[in-house]
Amino acid sequence: MTDPVFFNRQEPLTLERIAVLTGAIVADKANAFREMSGVAPLEAAGPADMTYFDTRRLADALAATRAGACFISERDVLLAPPSTAVLVTTSPDRAYATLTGYFYPESLRPSPIEQAGGVAASAHVADTARLEESVSVEPGAVIGPRAEVGRGSRIGPGSVVGPGVRIGRDTTICANATVVCALIGDRVVIHPGSRIGQDGFGYVPGQTGHTKIPQVGRVIIQDDVEIGANTTIDRGSNRDTVIGEGTKIDNLVQIGHNVSIGRHCLIAGQVGISGSVTIGDFVMLGGNAGIRDHVTIGHGAKVAAAAAVHTNIPKGETWGGYPALPVEKWYSQMRTLQRLVRRASAQGSTVTGEGTSDGQ
Repeated sequence: MTDPVFFNRQEPLTLERIAVLTGAIVADKANAFREMSGVAPLEAAGPADMTYFDTRRLADALAATRAGACFISERDVLLAPPSTAVLVTTSPDRAYATLTGYFYPESLRPSPIEQAGGVAASAHVADTARLEESVSVEPGAVIGPRAEVGRGSRIGPGSVVGPGVRIGRDTTICANATVVCALIGDRVVIHPGSRIGQDGFGYVPGQTGHTKIPQVGRVIIQDDVEIGANTTIDRGSNRDTVIGEGTKIDNLVQIGHNVSIGRHCLIAGQVGISGSVTIGDFVMLGGNAGIRDHVTIGHGAKVAAAAAVHTNIPKGETWGGYPALPVEKWYSQMRTLQRLVRRASAQGSTVTGEGTSDGQ
């Protein structure tokens, strides 16, 4: 449920304007001027709310909804109740997200803790740092020597921007994040508590102790990247750690040194990526997946949640399991294992039953 204390809502829109905004089509033109003032899920939506339907698993919820209108695919139109106007689209969830962003634009980027703007009195900005116009530095933030921060960017309270770091324009560094040894692009969002550019984990083992490998590379984060809370991205040891344009990283992700991640990847929470991994464009990694060092994951590949990847994954393939395999092979192995377990269980029951009979 949205709360006006946290997010201000824009003015209502007619279905006709919503259709223009989202690329959907109003199925019944008689409803074109019906107004919607908010968005809500199927079970919570009221007559002035827009909702969406994108899976038939929720058919019962759709039938019972009180929503004023619903984004829906053409094949599912007849499932909607008569009281709910229908906007037909090939991607109901994308249309719903677009409309939600219109109604609540402040939700698209983290809001400042203080609205004053400028450099707070309790912030510290080194004399040799360079800030372009309209930069906001909130209370307790520190910007080190020779650092550069581009126009319209915001450094959140308690955050640290290290010496020589360069941050592009309209970028947001949220509360208590640290950024060192890094080049950050435009329109990047780094959520609270993230750690960017610290030492990678590199040691040469030895019987008398372990020799530390100096980590002298950088972290390069390209434009339009979003990094979740408490995610850690280590700087490279002998080359850069790179996060490609448009990639979105969830909370609590660990990215090791020398990793190269392509453009527009999606990485879910608790993923661990070991050093020197190469990931292509548009790759998706499910939550809690682990990637061993020096592995390459090809363009458009998908890795299922909790998978353990030990070998290279070709482009476009979906892998899962422990150790990870092509998903068809993984499913086949799981089905075989289930059959063996059922067979062993049945045989065990027979033996137990015979033993009981003999005992009597």
